[in-house]
Amino acid sequence: MDNTLLSKLEAIHYRFKEVGQLIVDPDIISDMNRYVKLNKEYKDLEELDKVYQEYKNVLENIASSRELLAEEKDPEMREMAKMELDELENKRPQMEEEIKFLLIPKDPEDDKNVIIELRAGTGGDEACIFVEDIYRMYTMYFKEKGWKVEIINSQEGGTSGYKEVSMNIEGDGVYGTMKFESGVHRVQRVPETESQGRVHTSAITVAVLPEAEEVDVQLNMGDVRRDTFRASGAGGQHVNKTDSAIRLTHAPTGIVVECQDGRSQHKNYDKALSVLRSRLYQIELEKIQDERAEKRKSLVSSGDRSAKIRTYNYPQGRITDHRINKTMYNLSSFMNGDIQEMIDALKMAENAEKLKGEEGLV
Repeated sequence: MDNTLLSKLEAIHYRFKEVGQLIVDPDIISDMNRYVKLNKEYKDLEELDKVYQEYKNVLENIASSRELLAEEKDPEMREMAKMELDELENKRPQMEEEIKFLLIPKDPEDDKNVIIELRAGTGGDEACIFVEDIYRMYTMYFKEKGWKVEIINSQEGGTSGYKEVSMNIEGDGVYGTMKFESGVHRVQRVPETESQGRVHTSAITVAVLPEAEEVDVQLNMGDVRRDTFRASGAGGQHVNKTDSAIRLTHAPTGIVVECQDGRSQHKNYDKALSVLRSRLYQIELEKIQDERAEKRKSLVSSGDRSAKIRTYNYPQGRITDHRINKTMYNLSSFMNGDIQEMIDALKMAENAEKLKGEEGLV
C-alpha cells in the first residue's frame, strides 16, 4: 500500500515543482488562459504536496525505528524505539485512508460559483409555493455559509409563491457543495386550500449550473439576439416604467434567457449573458458526464435533471434522498437551511463510488 501511494504522491510532488516553475515563466504569464489553469492546478497540488511530505516523513521514521530495534542492544533505547514505532504504525493507516480520498480526481468545476434555477413543475399553485420554500431554505443555508446571493430573475406564481427563481451564488467551493441538488424535488403535504385534508404531491426542478467565464465558453455574439422589454411584477415604479428587462436568444441552441430583477438594463444584460454562458457550458459538461457514465453508473451526480432525487413529506416530517436511500426526520429544521448533513452524506457516497471506479476514470 505505502509503495503505491508513495509513488503516486511522488509523481504529484514533481508535477507541483514543475507547475511552480511554469507559473513564473513570462511566456506562460502572457497567456492568460493557460496561466489561470496552471495557477489553479498549483493551488490544488499544494495540499497534496504537503501531505506527501508528512507521509514520506512517517515512512522514513518507521524504517529508522525498525532499524534501531534490529541493531540496538540498550533496553531503554529499544523501548523508546518500540513506542515510537507503535505510534507511527497506528498513525499510518489513517493517513493512508485520507490520502486515498485526496487522490480521488477532483471535479474541476467544484470551485466555481453557481447559477441556481428553481422552476415549478406539477402541482399548480402548490408547486409555486414549494419553489418559494426551497428558495428560502437555500438562502438560509447560503447565509450560514457566508456566500453571496444575487437574484437574476424571478416570476411570481398565480396566487402565491414563484413559478421561477434564478440566482447567482458566490463563495468558496459552491458548485462542489450544491451540485448534488440538481434534479426533481417532490413535496407531499396538505395544501392550505384543501378542505378535506388530503395529501397532495407536487414537484419542482432545481438546476445547479457552474458559472462559466469567458475563458470557458467561446460565445459568438453574432448568434445572440438581444431584446428589451418592460419588467413585470414587484420592483417599484422604476422597474415597471422602463424597458430595463433583457431577453437573450441563442440561435444555434434555442436557449432563451431573461433577466428583469435589476433596475439597470446594462446590469440585467450582464447577468443574462452570464446565465447564457453557464447554460451552454452545462451542455458541454453533460456530454462529458455521459461519457463518464459509460465507465461507471453515477448515483449522485448523473447530471440528469429529470430524475426525482428527493421527497419532502410533511405529514411524516421526513426528507428522503432517493439516490443514497437516506431519510432524515428533521423536516422543520431542514427547511430552515439545516441541510449540511444531507450534502455531506451525498459527498461521501460520491467519493466512495469514485474510489471504487478510480481505475476506470484515470
